[in-house]
Amino acid sequence: MQSASCKKIHIVGSVGSGKTTLARLLSHELKVPHYELDNIMWERTYEGDKRRSEADRKKCLHHIAASKEWIIEGVHYTWVNESFNEADLIIFLDIHYLKRIGFIIKRYV
Repeated sequence: MQSASCKKIHIVGSVGSGKTTLARLLSHELKVPHYELDNIMWERTYEGDKRRSEADRKKCLHHIAASKEWIIEGVHYTWVNESFNEADLIIFLDIHYLKRIGFIIKRYV
């Protein structure tokens, strides 16, 4: 699948559609780093998650989008225009509602 023209991949879809799973598989297969938008939106700390400021989110995303290859996945869409514009490939996972419910249940069991 990897070609010279496909080094920046953005994966979108509903919660439970398999975005993270696909991003991890492609990352491993293509040897390209992957990033979860949730980890850009939220600063993960021992005290709990803290929402990053808009400026911090944009700065993190700009740093990733400016790199030569990446896989970004997540549900967020209002502040990620830069990664959409830089992507060589955008994958939209359109999974049936009941299947997504099953994936979500499986995630927490």
